[in-house]
Amino acid sequence: MIKVKTFTSQLKIFHTMNELEELDQTVNDFLASRGIRNVVSVSDTSTTGSHGEAIGLVRVVAYEEPGP
Repeated sequence: MIKVKTFTSQLKIFHTMNELEELDQTVNDFLASRGIRNVVSVSDTSTTGSHGEAIGLVRVVAYEEPGP
């Protein structure tokens, strides 16, 4: 069965690389803990503040859940 999971991360100036690495690790930990071997799609998009600045990141992962 194909499932979708959304992850989010707040972005702070001068900390973006660390936050992206933490988001990557969170996604990898989720996939490993569920035994997921087939990822169908990964998509990132940024969220913006009132002045157009990037303030967050949304990552959507579509994956096939392993059978019994």
